Amino acid sequence: MKFVADLEVHSKYARAVSPQMNVPTIAGWAAKKGIDLVGTGDFTHPMWLRELEGNLEEAGEGIYQLKVQNEKSKVKFLLTSEISCIYSHNGKGRRVHILVYLPTFTDVEKFNKELISKGANLFSDGRPIVGLTLSQIVETALGVQAKAIIIPAHVWTPWFGFYGSMSGYDHLEEAFGELAKYIPAVETGLSSDPAMNWKIGELTNRRIVSFSDAHSPAKLGREATVFDLSEISFNALNNAIWGKGADKIDYTIEFYPEEGKYHYTGHRNCKVVYSPNETRKMGTICPVCGRTLTVGVASRVEELGKEEIETESSVDKFGVRWIKDKSKMKPGYVMLVPLLEILSEALDSGVGSKTVLLEYDKLINTLGSEFKVLLETKLADIEKVAGSKVMEGISKVRSGDIVIEPGYDGVFGKVRIWKGEAEVPEAKEAIDQGALF
Repeated sequence: MKFVADLEVHSKYARAVSPQMNVPTIAGWAAKKGIDLVGTGDFTHPMWLRELEGNLEEAGEGIYQLKVQNEKSKVKFLLTSEISCIYSHNGKGRRVHILVYLPTFTDVEKFNKELISKGANLFSDGRPIVGLTLSQIVETALGVQAKAIIIPAHVWTPWFGFYGSMSGYDHLEEAFGELAKYIPAVETGLSSDPAMNWKIGELTNRRIVSFSDAHSPAKLGREATVFDLSEISFNALNNAIWGKGADKIDYTIEFYPEEGKYHYTGHRNCKVVYSPNETRKMGTICPVCGRTLTVGVASRVEELGKEEIETESSVDKFGVRWIKDKSKMKPGYVMLVPLLEILSEALDSGVGSKTVLLEYDKLINTLGSEFKVLLETKLADIEKVAGSKVMEGISKVRSGDIVIEPGYDGVFGKVRIWKGEAEVPEAKEAIDQGALF
């Protein structure tokens, strides 16, 4: 059975997160998106943990659902958290985010107590900042639960990504030492896709997963991982992430990496943007202010990626373009633009406008979830419901017939479905670095 999972989500208790990120709303938007299994996020925060315990009940081994039964009850939850580790190692300041998944509330309570005993202030943020090393997080999680799942989050982000150019590492063993064997997978983040990660030798035998890192309900599912599991349980999910037995990752759903806010190198305040080729030629010193540029994901992957890979693409009966590793050793993936963004451009109205939201609800109420609309619905049926312009936009996204002005230094890239002159993203769209994740 295939299950769509988004296992990197934040609660209203995390910094720069919408107050709408409560349990019922997360469940409701997950259902709209077509997500079967969603992460709780932020189980380290005492007040959020209390809300989780009050709203959720067991629905299988290590899996939970809403206590109040309604049309959203089919959405299942996994107990997940994200921790921000800030410390010094080998003469360099490190800032890395890491995901921890546990099967029971008892495990969560034990893990939280261990963090507190090590000096963590769990009330400070839904994504707590701790002075612990990555190895200490692994040791703590496995000490509580031998089946704990530990995955570095958005690994290429310059700040807070494991391979990030500003405060990350070059190799897993550099950070984890002998404990690197307990890291089964990495999460791509919005600014990279699986093919970029396939270039890294030490990831050859590790899984690649993608999740949304959603800070608001509408952002759920902008990236997701589709699992093919014998059952929806923590153990089956664990097997798939470790690559054991018949349980497996079927494919991932990806944001176009150029749309991510760190794909290219640059300085948002100076409006300097470099592609990898330009970065090699011009260097990483800003020609405007003389400070070091924020080295983008594309350039960082080029620096560390030594593996030769070949990809191939195919188009299915719905016109969706799928990308695979030619060697067939890795799960494939599909790149999408969120439906709200497609509607925004097609209707020439803001993403959060009443016009767009009404059209969105009409589509999913008539045709099914967002993923079903984007991936599995006949174009003729979309046209009947939403008109030719929306149908054309979805068709273009399915085939990859779009233009994106790449994101850089905290500024999201700009998608152009109907081709025209691309614009450099405005600096005013950037947000403070500390609020990024």
